[in-house]
Amino acid sequence: MNLANIKILHIDSNHPLLWEQLQQAGFHNEADFTSSKQEVEAKIKNYHGIVIRSRFKIDKTFLDKAANLQFIARVGAGLESIDCDYATAKGIHLIAAPEGNANAVGEHAIGMLLSLFNNLNKANNEVKSGQWKREANRGHELEGKTIGIIGYGNMGKSFAKKLRGFDVTVLCHDILPNMSDANATQVTLSELQERADVLSLHTPWTPETDKMINSNFINQFKKSFWLVNTARGNSVVTDDLVEALKSGKILGAGLDVLEYEKLSFETLFEGEKPAAFEYLLQAENVLLTPHIAGWTFESHQKLAQTIVDKICKIYQ
Repeated sequence: MNLANIKILHIDSNHPLLWEQLQQAGFHNEADFTSSKQEVEAKIKNYHGIVIRSRFKIDKTFLDKAANLQFIARVGAGLESIDCDYATAKGIHLIAAPEGNANAVGEHAIGMLLSLFNNLNKANNEVKSGQWKREANRGHELEGKTIGIIGYGNMGKSFAKKLRGFDVTVLCHDILPNMSDANATQVTLSELQERADVLSLHTPWTPETDKMINSNFINQFKKSFWLVNTARGNSVVTDDLVEALKSGKILGAGLDVLEYEKLSFETLFEGEKPAAFEYLLQAENVLLTPHIAGWTFESHQKLAQTIVDKICKIYQ
């Protein structure tokens, strides 16, 4: 096959190796980082592949105009910005790269957990403002705790692997059976809620995980617990999280993702901040980062390499 006939449209900037290696393999690359969705739709019939991050949604309207599209490659872990069923029905290959930033996400989750347990962020801010509060910042140790992981794919497995250096019990829950490995024991959701001191989310966004962490779900936990979310913001009902933080049912939260994010993940909302979000901004036992768990210099390159390898495999 003459790969020069395969035209690929890049609509988001990525690590330069992605473009360079596709070009070296023989593909024809074109870039358009600024046109609107409608403008891209008007010309997408001219392309066989598209490389995206999250600039806009690939919906039925877009796919109907993409008459010659053979693949959609998303340089990231999830495919929720794509109408996957409709694309698959049209015979379009769907490519994502959850392997590319799994290590980064695992490390970030560990960092958030240790910061929450030891009040690192709060204590740092206090000392820098001239306060020296030792007793108020007495921390907790991970040793002896039970860590519950929901979603045991690439991200969940990475987090569990990082926990091997701590004397903890690691439980995982997943919709797929037989996911246990040397780093975690698979249990039912009710057993996880019975035993966990920490809950870490590593689920994709699906109708099943949307608003999954609500008051009913939280109150099923036997113990008060810490929450870490490096997955998707829409999985947590912020109002219910705040209620649980106020009551002490949730002891602290590390949130890399928020319910209020735009689909592109590049910005939050415009306008007045919801009351629940204002609470998170002020709470000393809440740690917030701007959707960067998988956003390291190393993962930038790994994601790009994974996408290149998967595109090339289609045409072998």
